[in-house]
Amino acid sequence: MGDRGQQHRFDAYGGGGRYGGGLKGDPHQRTGPSPSKVLAVVTMLPVGGTLLALAGIILVGTLIGLAVATPVFIICSPVIVPAALLVAFAVTAFLTSGLAGATGLTALSWFAMYLRQAVRAIAPNASQAVPETMEQAKRRMQDAAGYAGQKTKEVGQEIQRKAQETK
Repeated sequence: MGDRGQQHRFDAYGGGGRYGGGLKGDPHQRTGPSPSKVLAVVTMLPVGGTLLALAGIILVGTLIGLAVATPVFIICSPVIVPAALLVAFAVTAFLTSGLAGATGLTALSWFAMYLRQAVRAIAPNASQAVPETMEQAKRRMQDAAGYAGQKTKEVGQEIQRKAQETK
C-alpha cells in the first residue's frame, strides 16, 4: 500500500524496474538470433517455398482441367446427370440402411434395459435365480445335458418297445 505514489520505471537495458523485465546485459553487446533459430529458418524457408510452389502448380492444373472438362460435361450431361443421381441415391440408401440398423440396435438395447429394470422392480431377488458363479452355471448345464440324455434314452426304449409290439 505504501508504493502508490511510487512511479514504476522501465529500464530497456537493465533490470526493467521493479518487475525485472527488459533486456539483459550491456546494450552494446547484443547478440542476434540463436543458432537454432537460424537453422530453423534456413531449413524451413526452402520447404515452405517448395510447398507454396506445389500449391500453385496444383491450382493451375485444376483450372486447366476445369477449362478442358467443362465442354465435355456439357456435351455428356445427358449421361452424367443421371449417373450422378444414381450414385447419390445409392450412397443415400447405404447411409440410410446403416442409420436404420443403428436405430434398431439402440431400440433393442433400450428395450433390454427396460426389461431388466422391470424385472428388478417386480422381483428384487430375481438375481438369485440366475447362477452367480461359473461353477453353478457349469453344474446347471451338466444337469440339463444329463436330463436330455436320460429323456433320449427313455424315448429310444419306448420306440423299441413299440417296435416289438408291432411284430
